Amino acid sequence: MDLNLDMYMTAGVGVVALLLGMCFTKWLPFLKRFCIPVPVSGGLVISFLFLFLHAAFGLEFTFDGTIKDICMTLFFTSVGYQSNMRVIKQGGKPLVVMIVLVAVLIVMQNVLALGLAKGLGVSSLVGMATGSIPMCGGHGTAGGFAPLLGKMGLEGADSITMAAATFGLVAGSLIGGPLGEMLIRRFKLAEEEPSKDEVKTLEASQTDSSLKRYTQAIGQLFVAMALGMGLSRLLALTGITFPTYFGALVVAAILRNVFGHKENALCLKETVGIGELCLSLFLGMAMATLKLWELAGLMLPLFVILMSQALFMALYAAFVAFPAFGKNYDAAMLVSGLCGFGLGATPNAMANMSAVSYKYHYSVKPFIIVPVVGAMFVDIINTGVITFFLNLL
Repeated sequence: MDLNLDMYMTAGVGVVALLLGMCFTKWLPFLKRFCIPVPVSGGLVISFLFLFLHAAFGLEFTFDGTIKDICMTLFFTSVGYQSNMRVIKQGGKPLVVMIVLVAVLIVMQNVLALGLAKGLGVSSLVGMATGSIPMCGGHGTAGGFAPLLGKMGLEGADSITMAAATFGLVAGSLIGGPLGEMLIRRFKLAEEEPSKDEVKTLEASQTDSSLKRYTQAIGQLFVAMALGMGLSRLLALTGITFPTYFGALVVAAILRNVFGHKENALCLKETVGIGELCLSLFLGMAMATLKLWELAGLMLPLFVILMSQALFMALYAAFVAFPAFGKNYDAAMLVSGLCGFGLGATPNAMANMSAVSYKYHYSVKPFIIVPVVGAMFVDIINTGVITFFLNLL
């Protein structure tokens, strides 16, 4: 039996997931201790409920992601308004390091998957379907390359790549926050305290901002989104695939730097607060609507490969990326973000870093570097590496 949830129902499910996550974080201290994002804990419970209903009663759920996509675009537009070029110039080296680390990670994900596929006696195409296509690529790249893998002879390519992407989405959220928090505690990089920086959480913003400023903030977000959609259409003419939110992020960054000397006029705190709320709603909907039954049907070889990918990501982040970033607080934040889009998607990376910063304190550079790399470089590098490996098969 098919149950279609429209965009309002899907949004409602996401809100319930978010509220549950808030309750779990309050009741279960270890969730806050290990920086598990609120939408992840609540969303997983909802998704397991859907899994039970699917297994027990054969219900097949379909979700409308319209509002989820709007929340994602709003969030990345708010990130664009935080893109102070002076800060980016100061953090130039970590940006280059992140790009290099991502390129190496993408290559190694494919090498690992292909090697394990050969050792387990399964097709090399299964290895490609569990390599960087669903890991760094996420559901978008998985959906884009699945038809090609099918034409090359992989049966059930859609199910395999999407299930692997779902696994990565969950693993990236569960590994990133705890790993960043562990590194901060182990190396004593920061003390636990509420954020006192210029950019505050939504709760703090609500106490010192008027309704008028929030109205202004919403207006400037939608103006940047509208202009950004036009820019995205122009970028599409180049033949290069960019995320749907990329144009809005770029336009917002331009507006921030043109009017950067008038931060009060830009309502920066309110814009960031709205962005954080949209990120929570987006991730709540994304996690709650995961079709976990796609994972339940994985064969043992696929499960072994995916678990190996998660373990490799954690080891790579802790023992390669963390030292490369400088073993400081920003390095721990960047590591949590790297786990997010190294196994899932950029919003997961941002949620991981938000969870860590909520426990300790906000840092500007990681929140600029991660979305820039996730939006501009990951897909381009990944597409080139995937094409190279497919031509070797």
